[in-house]
Amino acid sequence: MDSSSVANPTKILALIEELNDLPYKEVQQRLNKYIQNETRAKLVFLALPESKEILIHVIGEEILDNVMKLPNTILYKDVTSDKPSVFGITTLDQELLRYINRIMEAKPRSLLVIPIRHPLKPNTTLLVCLVDYTGEIDSNKKIVEECYRFCLGYLLSSLRCYEEARVRQQCLDLLDTSVNLCAHLYEEDLSVLLRKIMAEARKLTNAEAFSLFLLDSNKQELVAEVFDGFSSEENGSEVRIPIGKEIAGYVTNTGEILNIRDAYSSEHFYREIDEAPGFTTRNILCFPIRNEKGIIGVAQVRNKQNGLYFDVFDEQIASAFSFFCGISIMNSINYKKLQNTQNRFKLSNELMMYYMKVNDSDVEMLLNCPDGHSVDDLSNLHFNPRSLPSDHLLCYTIKMFTDLGFFNYWGIEKSTLARFILYVKKGYRDTLYHNWTHAFCVTHFAYLLLKNARLVENNYMTPLEALVFFVSCLCHDIDHRGTTNSYQTNASTLVGAVYSSEGSVMERHHVALTMCILNTENCNIFESLSRDEYKTALELLSSYILATDLATQNREEQKKMISQYNKYDPKQKKTLFGMLMNCCDLSDHTKDWKSSKNVAVKQVYSEFFRQGDLEKSKGYEPIVMMDRERAFIPDLQTKFICEIVIPLYTNLSLLFPSTWSLIDALELNLSLWEVAKSLVKKYSVSGKKSLDILLDPEFDDEVLKMYANRNLP
Repeated sequence: MDSSSVANPTKILALIEELNDLPYKEVQQRLNKYIQNETRAKLVFLALPESKEILIHVIGEEILDNVMKLPNTILYKDVTSDKPSVFGITTLDQELLRYINRIMEAKPRSLLVIPIRHPLKPNTTLLVCLVDYTGEIDSNKKIVEECYRFCLGYLLSSLRCYEEARVRQQCLDLLDTSVNLCAHLYEEDLSVLLRKIMAEARKLTNAEAFSLFLLDSNKQELVAEVFDGFSSEENGSEVRIPIGKEIAGYVTNTGEILNIRDAYSSEHFYREIDEAPGFTTRNILCFPIRNEKGIIGVAQVRNKQNGLYFDVFDEQIASAFSFFCGISIMNSINYKKLQNTQNRFKLSNELMMYYMKVNDSDVEMLLNCPDGHSVDDLSNLHFNPRSLPSDHLLCYTIKMFTDLGFFNYWGIEKSTLARFILYVKKGYRDTLYHNWTHAFCVTHFAYLLLKNARLVENNYMTPLEALVFFVSCLCHDIDHRGTTNSYQTNASTLVGAVYSSEGSVMERHHVALTMCILNTENCNIFESLSRDEYKTALELLSSYILATDLATQNREEQKKMISQYNKYDPKQKKTLFGMLMNCCDLSDHTKDWKSSKNVAVKQVYSEFFRQGDLEKSKGYEPIVMMDRERAFIPDLQTKFICEIVIPLYTNLSLLFPSTWSLIDALELNLSLWEVAKSLVKKYSVSGKKSLDILLDPEFDDEVLKMYANRNLP
């Protein structure tokens, strides 16, 4: 075809003049308008094939706000054709058809598609689409081809500039993202960084929802750290996906980006993800997160906004974003580990500063104590260890250790045990309740259970389990700060900083310090154990002490264990040992009224109120039982005994009938607390504070007297 075949050279020259230096989308506007005028079609638009999609930027003279991407459309079959094609308008993609219907005044009927190939690049094909064309197909084809013969270079040059600008903007967006993420690398909470990462991924891909899974290589599972924008803690439940299952698991397995245009047609789509009201997943872009060692997680964005699909451009962004995310996450995790190491070092220094070294002379004095420490009913279930002189508790600890046969069975050096116990005693702070005396009382109750329930003789415990049970009770609250786990976490203390991510904050600290003492020279009471026994002992010690966190215990599991106890079932044994540790820890409730009441009021609640005062000074509102102004101790005590203590000891007594008398003691104390409740209410009318009433030395006797009178025949 030569220039003489041009229908109107003046118009072509005028068009070429218009196109000079115009941006890509405006070039399309001018070309569409020219062809529409020359062919008398009702509407003209240009479709660009790209990676099995058809892209449309301009329809007629209307520039679309967002590029329209049409996968598997009927137009795509003309990419490889050199001949024009005619279609019924209804065969078009519905999204495109909606645009055409909105722009045109009359209802469209037909579509003529004319392919245009680059004269020097045969693989570059454009589709010029004429809606409701007039005249012969050949004449329309000639007009279109003549136009693009002279104008194709302008279009392709402007398209190249457009793509380069888009890549430049992509680089700027990624640079901006990297700056934003760097600002969060050193957050104390990793979830803050993870949420920021996914917020940036959502912004880069223009998605509605986002989730991030990290790989738990030990369990071969993905754990949802951020799910639809919320952390796993905020979601209230943990989402885990086996590797290879569902979309995220599939991407972990293959290491490939998965771009799903229609979620519900994918075999990997997990439909329960749409249980949240008002949200339906249309499309998903899922990509692996890598560091230099491999895949460490998977990110997933859902629903391209404005009803579009995730395209190749989004895949490219995800690919570039992926590696940077992996490095950011690993740097943050390593920084957190470094912080934990520093915090543990600070804790160790704090411990060394707070506690003095045990001297050999202290060990000798303990071993050579001249007092016989003879208490006939030490092994009686109702013996109150708080009746013993405080300076005799170390000796009674060794006495119980001896009576249980641990020295002979395990070949433990008495000097090693003495030094260990001295270090443990020094490890307890002078708190109101969680102190050395409390530790001794808990250990004494372990002694009572081993003696009265004959735990070893009846095969409920092995000799090794019994030894560690006794030692764990002795160490279970070492270095307690007189504040709860939630306080340690919320106040961002050193202990909270080290252990808050693991849960059972103080209990883990007690375990760590017990291990520290065991590793101190001449303090390892487990040194005579074999390699396997030693490993088992440390595992048991950790399990026993962690079980004293009441929040982790399940009473229903205990009931199930009691009804069908199998000593060969590790899970049931763990439940049993946890129950026994709780019984030891709460054993003050089983003692006589005056003792249990004074422990509660003078020690437990006084310690609680100190924490409450501390929280108030920091601007927090304490919970009721920590608030001396709001707490009504008799109510709190009766509720705790009814809901926690009696069910716990009932389970104990069902398994070990020899301990049933403890239930009688608890029920008596519960009744006395009910009497105390009425008396406190009575005296409160005169303006006395409930704590002052309970601390009155005559109050205990008045409660006992009132109870006795109620029960007279």
